[in-house]
Amino acid sequence: MLMPKRVKYRKNHLPHIKGKETRGLKLAFGDYGIQAVGRGYVDSRMIESCRVIMAKNIGKTGKYWIRIFPDVAWTKKPLEVRMGGGKGDPEKWIFPVKPGRIMFELTGVDEDTAKHIARLIGFRLPFEVRLISRV
Repeated sequence: MLMPKRVKYRKNHLPHIKGKETRGLKLAFGDYGIQAVGRGYVDSRMIESCRVIMAKNIGKTGKYWIRIFPDVAWTKKPLEVRMGGGKGDPEKWIFPVKPGRIMFELTGVDEDTAKHIARLIGFRLPFEVRLISRV
């Protein structure tokens, strides 16, 4: 799973996901992109699940790019622990997604396959996504 090699601070505040995305709005590498319509936090397990879907469905001729990286720690206190005692330990790594962010890009596939991949990826993420194309 994806995670940073090292970070300056182990525990951080959660970033805001209000408003629209200002970066990562255009296709940079592939012919098709999977763009977020909703907002939410994507963790490294979700990204890995989407990567497996793309790798299985693209085949040997296609190529894919992952344009997001989980570099924010998500902390959680253990179960049945009383209030206080500081912030919990990091549990997973997340990436905050706002509407408009292109998360994955594909090339070397036809439009039907790209639509199928976008549909499968939409089931794995906690918000709605759509397929965009360069053409």
